[in-house]
Formats: sequence, C-alpha cells, structure tokens
Amino acid sequence: MTHKLGIVMDPIESIKTYKDSSFAMLLAAQKKGWEIHYMQQADIYLDNDTVFAYSQILKVQDDASNWFELEPRKITALSDLDFILMRKDPPFDMEYIYTTYLLEQVEQTGTIVVNKPSSLRDANEKLFALQFPQCCTKTLVSRDPSQLRGFVQEQQDVILKPLDGMGGESIFRVTPGDPNLSVILENITNRGLKTTMAQCYISEISEGDKRILMINGEAVPYALARIPAPGETRGNLAAGGQGVGMELNEREHWICQQLSPTLKKMGLIFVGIDVIGDYLTEINVTSPTCIRELDAQFNIDIGTQLMDCLESLKQ
Repeated sequence: MTHKLGIVMDPIESIKTYKDSSFAMLLAAQKKGWEIHYMQQADIYLDNDTVFAYSQILKVQDDASNWFELEPRKITALSDLDFILMRKDPPFDMEYIYTTYLLEQVEQTGTIVVNKPSSLRDANEKLFALQFPQCCTKTLVSRDPSQLRGFVQEQQDVILKPLDGMGGESIFRVTPGDPNLSVILENITNRGLKTTMAQCYISEISEGDKRILMINGEAVPYALARIPAPGETRGNLAAGGQGVGMELNEREHWICQQLSPTLKKMGLIFVGIDVIGDYLTEINVTSPTCIRELDAQFNIDIGTQLMDCLESLKQ
C-alpha cells in the first residue's frame, strides 16, 4: 500500500549520507514506494485550525555525490500525510517546542508523528533516563556549584554535562584535585544559573559508549559501541570516537525490557539509548543516529524495520 510520509529535518543538502539516520529512513520509505514530502521547521504554519507546510516531493538515491532531487515547493495540509518523522536536530529551543505544538494538532487528525510531539517535550534526553533508577549510576542534578563540588568530593571521579548538549558537547571528567574544577563548575552552571548533571565516571567507557536503537519498544539486537579516541573521555562519534558493532549482552537486553513499556506508552517509536558498562546514561528521542553504521556492519535494514512498524500502527 502506498503511503504519504512527511519528514521535518535540517537541510538535506548538508547531510553526510554515509552516517545520516534520516537518510536511511528516506531510502527505506522510497523502497516501499511511498511518497515523501520534505520540509524544514520554518516551512510549517497554522492557518485557523489547519496545519500546512511548504513541502517538496523528495526522491533519494544512495549516491554520496548526488543523493536527492526535490520538486518545486507546494502547500500541503499535513493532515493529508499518513506519517510524519520529526527529525530536526537540536537545539531544543522554543522554536522546536512550537513545532511540536503544531505537529500535535496534526496528530489529532490521525496522522502518526514519530516521535509523539508531547513526549518529545516531556522526555529530556538526560533526565528521562533517571525515571529508571534501577538502570542508572549515582547521579546529581543541580545548578548549585557547591552541591556539585560536594558530589565530586564524595564520588571522586565524575562526569559533568549540560542537560541540553549533544554529540559530547561540553562534557567534563573531573576529580576533587582538578585545578580547573572551580572554573569548570562556574562555566558549566553559568555561575549557578544553568542546571547541570553530575554522574559517577564509568570506567567501562574504554570499551565503548553503546548506542542501542529501539523500535516501538523492541531493541535492535546489535549496539554500536562508540569507543573513545586515545586520550579522550567521550565516545561520541562527533568527538572522534570509533564505532564498533556488537551484539547486545544480557544486561543490555534487561535495560531495554525495563524501558519498553514506558516507551510504547509514550509513543516514543524510534529511540536511541546510551549504555556504558552496566548503566543507562541517556535516552535519545529527538533524532537518534547510528542506523547507517549498524546496517553496514551487520547487513541489516533498520530503516525498513521502522517503516514496517509504522505500517502496522496504521492498520
């Protein structure tokens, strides 16, 4: 059956096709013969009670030098689409939130939005993980530098990170004797104005910060272990980490089982969780990545698995 799929994303001409998960989804939708409507966040608007967008019919091909063709822009009522993928990368700012309100109105007409707009607002990618304390290491969330300093003193080896970062941005590993601790705390909290997360350092990061993808509560059976570059604490690929595919172990399957009912209930259909050693560290819901890397290493097709899932939800 032919469906109409909308995608809200950053400019398609700027993506890196070899690692872009949205591109993998688009290839899968096109393989199914679906009609793809491409739009950016600024193209969406509401007129009275109807949400429209200046969308463009998109065709894609897996060619790193010529990967897309766009038809001229036209006005599309988003309620005419069967599915919409909200794949706009952070920043998670007020414009992002306003877009989720508009997509929520579209959702009420029967269009399936991935991920559910209200859950995109509710599930901060770092704080949401703390709703599963049985899966997490010791954590403090505060904007008070003295509290954070006390946590560092108590735990001895700590990771500090902002709640709105991505790609390993502004992550610090600190110890009580770090001569830069005071200035790090001042800067990461903006002198007490910005809430920060502190977590015990997990030494198994040397074996990789594992990205596990979940589709409607079911885990893809392979993880991408993002192994830090020499001299680095962060495993993020954007920070120079190396991606090595691995089968999920028993603990990782257990973590996924702990999350599954909540993810399904919240309409978080495509999620990427981060696991270091035995511990869940983040639940990524905005625009999770690593499809392309896992597909290439294990000869699978995660994008098609997602499209099959969407079809089943529409029945």
